[in-house]
Amino acid sequence: MDEKKFKVNFTPTAQRHIEALETDIALQLTRDIKTYLESTPLPFGKSRIKKITAYRPPLYRMRSGDYRAYYRIFSQEVIVLAITNKKDSEKILKKLK
Repeated sequence: MDEKKFKVNFTPTAQRHIEALETDIALQLTRDIKTYLESTPLPFGKSRIKKITAYRPPLYRMRSGDYRAYYRIFSQEVIVLAITNKKDSEKILKKLK
């Protein structure tokens, strides 16, 4: 049985971002977040997850279609900070510095 290693939580900002999306996009993102971030939130191999350089504490990005989920890992908890369309990523990254 595949056991979950990480608990995923959303900040109020990330929650608002998901609620603002079209239903099918929000469902796909939520499924991807659950699939990837509960079990393997760290990048490995050629993955949809990437560690963003020059951030302390470390910042990670998960790709899901045209959207990106930005998050940090604290012990066994993944905190999703923001979700954005890839074209708006630069703007979000400046806010997360």
